[in-house]
Amino acid sequence: MVAIIDYGVGNLFSLSSSLKAVGVETVVTGDPDIIKNADKLILPGVGAFGDAAKKLEDSGLKDLIIKLADEGKPLLGICLGMQLLFEKSYEYGEHSGLGLIKGEIVPMVGNIPNGLNIPHIGWNGLVFKKNTPIFKYINNGDHVYFVHSFYADHCSESVTATAEYGVEVTASVQSGNVFGCQFHPEKSGEVGLKILKAFCEIGE
Repeated sequence: MVAIIDYGVGNLFSLSSSLKAVGVETVVTGDPDIIKNADKLILPGVGAFGDAAKKLEDSGLKDLIIKLADEGKPLLGICLGMQLLFEKSYEYGEHSGLGLIKGEIVPMVGNIPNGLNIPHIGWNGLVFKKNTPIFKYINNGDHVYFVHSFYADHCSESVTATAEYGVEVTASVQSGNVFGCQFHPEKSGEVGLKILKAFCEIGE
């Protein structure tokens, strides 16, 4: 069973629907006992990093997620959920993340060329950098859907794919059993479903 962690932030319905579409038993929950007993975890997220980090802490789930990840449970962060996996973010101040992946979240403003829209919204091709099991069913160059104004930087050792948006933007990461997608697989059509299916098959 895959647990989608509900801490008050995230596109839970479409993500749950996508997992059910690939035949995965799924539960949306903020219950620590259910989360502990799940085979795999997905951390979604939309909105501002600081607000989401506070909600995660206030829910009491922050330490649990770190503990379960450290114990080897597969964890996938999506969009803001991926950003929360990092050490810190500079979104409207400086905020601490889960610290499961080395690096930080920085603004696109000042880092991408003038004239490109922020937030970055739309379809971009993935440029594979390293092998990762969540891409086993897709190909280099396949397009996925992004919506974001900040991105992960200083994290080259964990980057598995990038996308071009004036600069190389971190699209996906992996550090051991911890995975992240800056894009939304649940909004990325057949390619996204294949990524979710591959994550759910890890360890099987």
